[in-house]
Amino acid sequence: MSWLLVAFLACAVAAVAGAEWPRLSERLGLETRAKRSRARRKRALTVVRDPELTDQPDPRAAREFAASVERDLAQLPTTDEQGRAKRQRPPRR
Repeated sequence: MSWLLVAFLACAVAAVAGAEWPRLSERLGLETRAKRSRARRKRALTVVRDPELTDQPDPRAAREFAASVERDLAQLPTTDEQGRAKRQRPPRR
């Protein structure tokens, strides 16, 4: 066999493998293995519930939580468009 024939044969095999890759990956189970691994990790997780909370939450606790969230949001740093425009440098020429 000549080296040119071997090169063409290698290119043909690579083209067929590239075209059939989605089917090959399903059959080889690469994606399935990842799904099983994720399911296994999820099974190991547990939901921690506060024993003091019941199925019907206390309305006062809900109001306190909402107030806490509002306080946290009020403390977040903000930017205004005018301040940002003043801080920007003029373009260099």
